Amino acid sequence: MRAIRQKTLQDLEFPTVLEQLSGRCNTELGKEAALALSPFTDETKLLRALGHTAEYQSSLISENRIPNHGFDAISTELKLLKIENTTLEVKGFRRISGICETINLHKKFFKKFKEYYPLLYAFSEEVEANKEIPAQIDTIIDRFGEVKDRASDTLFSIRRQINQVRGKIGQSFATALNLYHGSDYLDDIRESVVENRRVLAVKAMYRRKVKGTVMGSSKTGSIVYIEPEAALKYSRELNNLEFDEKEEIQRILNALSDFLRPFSEPLRDYQVFLTEMDVTAAKAKYASEMDALFPNINTEKRLFLRDAYHPLLYLSNRMRNETTYPQTIALEPENRIIVISGPNAGGKSITLKTIGLLQVMLQSGLLIPVHERSSVCFFDQVLTDIGDNQSIENHLSTYSYRLKNMNRFLKSCDADTLFLIDEFGTGSDPELGGALAEAFLEVFYERGAFGVITTHYANLKALADELPHTTNANMLFDGKTLEPTFQLVLGEAGSSFTFEVAQKNGIPYSLINKAKKKVERGKVRFDATIAKLQKERSKMAKTGSRLQEEEQRAKEEALRLEKLNDKIKTKLENYQELYDHDQRMIHLGNKVDKAANSYFKTNKKRILVSELLRIVETENSKRKKKSAKEDRAERVRKAKVAQEAQKEVKVIREKKAVAKKKRIKKTPEAPKPELKLGDRVRMTDGKAVGSIDKLEKGKAVVNYGMFTTSVSVSQLELVERA
Repeated sequence: MRAIRQKTLQDLEFPTVLEQLSGRCNTELGKEAALALSPFTDETKLLRALGHTAEYQSSLISENRIPNHGFDAISTELKLLKIENTTLEVKGFRRISGICETINLHKKFFKKFKEYYPLLYAFSEEVEANKEIPAQIDTIIDRFGEVKDRASDTLFSIRRQINQVRGKIGQSFATALNLYHGSDYLDDIRESVVENRRVLAVKAMYRRKVKGTVMGSSKTGSIVYIEPEAALKYSRELNNLEFDEKEEIQRILNALSDFLRPFSEPLRDYQVFLTEMDVTAAKAKYASEMDALFPNINTEKRLFLRDAYHPLLYLSNRMRNETTYPQTIALEPENRIIVISGPNAGGKSITLKTIGLLQVMLQSGLLIPVHERSSVCFFDQVLTDIGDNQSIENHLSTYSYRLKNMNRFLKSCDADTLFLIDEFGTGSDPELGGALAEAFLEVFYERGAFGVITTHYANLKALADELPHTTNANMLFDGKTLEPTFQLVLGEAGSSFTFEVAQKNGIPYSLINKAKKKVERGKVRFDATIAKLQKERSKMAKTGSRLQEEEQRAKEEALRLEKLNDKIKTKLENYQELYDHDQRMIHLGNKVDKAANSYFKTNKKRILVSELLRIVETENSKRKKKSAKEDRAERVRKAKVAQEAQKEVKVIREKKAVAKKKRIKKTPEAPKPELKLGDRVRMTDGKAVGSIDKLEKGKAVVNYGMFTTSVSVSQLELVERA
């Protein structure tokens, strides 16, 4: 694949996408890398980048989320490590330790979940884990960024001496403070700190009374700051020890820097890996925000974008709670070039930019907002001519620029090219410019290029109908309201609705009629025919949609009736079997009853037994001999029939119970009698009866003999009037 020109990326607003992507990175290096992103020229690397993004996106909704990849850049430290005898700062060591620990954490995670993230696991295997560096740094520098006392035996000894000397300074200073404070030589503040040393705040008049070194005075001169003589000798000793401490720390850091110097290349790889992870994470977040995915990649030079959204428009409209209309478009060897026509503000340019921007994003390793059944391919180059490209610096008009652009198209256009041209042929005389545009389009077609153009020129619409692998398309426009529907329809050209839109915007009809007379009659009729066809298509689309909905409803109703019919048929068969069985049992019972009646009269057992045997043999002769398996199946079937019957009876009973409850609820309750003093009453949920002693504001005091209680009147029912 060839590199796509920067002008093409600007025409498609790709830099705006990169700015939004950069804003989703966590690190400064990641932000820089995101802004520098450009389409890949190596297909293998491109597929790997897309795979990384898709795997990272899946982790955002998974329980096994990828660990935090944040890090502080170590670019300065890497430069210093290249120079001999240089020493890193303490903060630099902490940054290096942090980046090593982050790498170790990621390698451990991807090794554990390599089945979920195979591509990211393979990417993590490109760097080697290093536990030695963080361990070595940790023995010398603590988590606060200070060199540890145990970094070396010498440093430990020096710091122990420093603590001892500071203790002596404190004691001697306290002695001098108490002495001179008792003599009233000190000011009210008593002491201060000058050049990191404790000093006495001596009144200026007593400066010669206090032995020590003058370290300064106040602005007014009323206070002189003196370091006491007793502490002075210890201060000199402390200075020497602090100098030794700095020397030892410098020696330790020099040794640690020399230890890290051989690891400069692996450390550089660590930073590159985490920067790439930061950009990949930003791509995944960006994709999730606009519902993007990794579409199917084909090698047949087929571009099928189903329900494709313009990313920038989609995110912008979502923030404003506005609707974004998706587009479906297909480019394939049998239909390589699409000529989109229709009125202005109908969505032609947005459709064009959507195709181009999604292609550029995909070839830069970004996922795109399309339907999961979309299928895409890669193009060696993407050529665009979009917008008004006047060049003031080069003194070029729009048309001159477009001609230069077309010349570049002619030089590089081939079968692996996707070209996108907005308002093809404009900028010059309509007839001459249209003829030249027609010639350009024929050349692009002959070279087997893929492309989408937008135009108002009738000759280009006619050419699209003539060429076998080129098709017309239009942006649907409601003929009644003259409002765009933002739907792309393949197969026929669109009208510009020039006069209709003018009339809608208040232009006098007489003026429009005058303009129509100035135009060739055939052209007006041609445009009117296209407009009429477009209106009819819109009307047919609505009718077809309505008929499709009605057909779907009819199918669902037919299916429901068929199921109901089968159910009723099965029930009738079951009920018929039950009826036949019951009739047979009644007939058999009658025979047995007749035999019993005969025995009752004659009391002859032999005749009864022979009659019963005859009845049984007659019934058995009617029975078909069944296997044990068939008999068991028959019993199971009958049991099921009985269960279904019981269920239906239960449902009917429940419905009757519900209906009864509703009737009961609908029956108006009898009005409660008005209670008076002396009436005998009881609580609605109780049995004890008492008399009302007092009534006040919906409350009643009821006397039960042994006690009285106050209750709401609504909770009482009348037993007996007073």
